[in-house]
Amino acid sequence: MTKTLFTTSVTVDGGREGTAISADGNFTVDIAMPGTPRAKQMPEASNPEQLFAAGYAACFDSALQSVGKIERVSFDSKVTASVSLLMGEMHQYSLAVTLAVKGSGVDKETFETLVHKAHQMCPYSKAINGNVDVAFEIEVD
Repeated sequence: MTKTLFTTSVTVDGGREGTAISADGNFTVDIAMPGTPRAKQMPEASNPEQLFAAGYAACFDSALQSVGKIERVSFDSKVTASVSLLMGEMHQYSLAVTLAVKGSGVDKETFETLVHKAHQMCPYSKAINGNVDVAFEIEVD
């Protein structure tokens, strides 16, 4: 049986040129498409791809640390998610993601195995499976 851990809501008014506000008021961000007049007026504004990248990187790093605990492997990690907005034929939009996963305190073969297990565990990875191309860059110090 699935147990809901929590639910959050964010309302956006204005789409890619608007504002996002969480229901609890703890999160407010202006949104602007890069290169638009709004983005030039509001250089601090974010865009949906940055927001997705932040969520995915945070979630993936947590999944990676969880896998490490399950496997009893201790290491430090950092995840950078690069999200690209793509446009195909007939204005068909899609996303592509590259996850740059860096680890220290672990050998490369073990770390690669943990990264691939984390990809199976991470809710973001599961949500986009089969819909978004995800590439990995794995590095160990």
